[in-house]
Amino acid sequence: MATHMFEAPYPPWDFTDRGSFAFETVLKRWPVILTGIIDNIYCRNHDLGVSLPSNTDPEEKARIEEIIGEGKAIISKVGEVKYDMARDRALKPIPEDGEALVDIYNTELERLAEKQKNTWLTVPWLYSECYLYRLIRSFFVQTKHWRDYDPFLAQKEATFQKSAKAIYQLATTMHELEEDKETLASDPDNLKVIFKEMIQMCLWGNATDLSMLTHMSHEDIQRLQTVGRDAQAARAEYILRDDQEKVWDHLTSLAGKTDSRVDFVLDNAGFELFTDFVFADFLVTYTPYVSKVVFHPKLIPWFVSDVTPPDFKSTTKSLLSPSFFPQESTPEGAPASESTEESRSHLFEMVKRWEAYIESGVFELSVPIDSPLGASDEKANFWTSPYPYWNMRELAPQLYDSLKGSNLVVFKGDLNFRKLTGDVQWPPSTPFETAIGPIAGSFPILSLRTNKADVIVAVDQEVADKLDKSGEKWRYNGKYALVLFRPRSV
Repeated sequence: MATHMFEAPYPPWDFTDRGSFAFETVLKRWPVILTGIIDNIYCRNHDLGVSLPSNTDPEEKARIEEIIGEGKAIISKVGEVKYDMARDRALKPIPEDGEALVDIYNTELERLAEKQKNTWLTVPWLYSECYLYRLIRSFFVQTKHWRDYDPFLAQKEATFQKSAKAIYQLATTMHELEEDKETLASDPDNLKVIFKEMIQMCLWGNATDLSMLTHMSHEDIQRLQTVGRDAQAARAEYILRDDQEKVWDHLTSLAGKTDSRVDFVLDNAGFELFTDFVFADFLVTYTPYVSKVVFHPKLIPWFVSDVTPPDFKSTTKSLLSPSFFPQESTPEGAPASESTEESRSHLFEMVKRWEAYIESGVFELSVPIDSPLGASDEKANFWTSPYPYWNMRELAPQLYDSLKGSNLVVFKGDLNFRKLTGDVQWPPSTPFETAIGPIAGSFPILSLRTNKADVIVAVDQEVADKLDKSGEKWRYNGKYALVLFRPRSV
């Protein structure tokens, strides 16, 4: 890396600490993910093979055989990575496959080789995890028939389909908000309660943590402040640093602006993206503070479940499809309480509104919505580079300039937090603005992060010491979280 780039005064997290989550990742998690890719391709090949005997068209038959042959070659390459990983072999350069960032990964790999930190157990965790997904992408890119194939898509969709109950409940809550729009608008403190619940929903990002938002009746909305206070208090001890008040104050300061914009740097597809849409909808439909939301995806299949442009585009279609959610039945054969005629119509009306927002540009994807997997775009390539976000200004000037025009940039999830802080071994009490380096103050930053990796900042030292002593894996068990805000520098 060039000398003028910011470098942290602490080493990156790597696999040398056998008690770290990093070590558990390379030892257990990655082999499971690689095996999942192999199984996925094997199943697709098997289905294609079954169709062969009944196929009479020689050209089609040859095409299917070619697809199966390419699939087998990908399986073999993924197996090789798994083998090398287990034996702590050197990482191999990413092949020149015609897609973005190959030179960036390989230049960094050469730099690591000079320091003798280029084997699977000596390389920094953040670099190697990004490298792994970019390497896997290259196996698909170098084929004729698998270029547009997302080996994680089936998994993303299956998880999404299991969230039907919470999805219908949230749609009904949004409908209730519509009914009580005047009550909400009459007092900003009412909006504040819902806003905080929206933050919580996006923070925890899974269906089990939505107790309040998914059971909100008309009566609850009438006594919002009490209900909200109770719900927030129950979760407060698990949020180790909570800047929700500061974010709300910042948001209300946008009142009267006609072009205020919020950006979401997305994390997971499926239910989590659904909750991002709900939050964005709340901001533009029910508050007077935001008029546009821009969503930032990843351009290749990434960290299993991250949102790609095809995921973004298919979300509204899936939600509107009558057959997307499996119809569960009760023992008596009646439809399950998951969805009533009423809740289905609430979902339909809400998602139709989202589609209208996408059409009119109120909701916008940062890249063309039809971008195929592997498209290159200066406003999105940076998200799948191995770099921390510290030096975005130098490394991704177009993206940086675009975000400078935002009134709030919401960084979703654990990986975005790791990249904001460089995934280095900061003392836990390091202030957030110190850990995010030169990007601090460039634009208003909100990081919503459930702890799922070793790096921690902005936590009181006493609290960190106490949690360390408890023996609980608090840095990465997903039970604790951070809500961190850094305003734009004046």
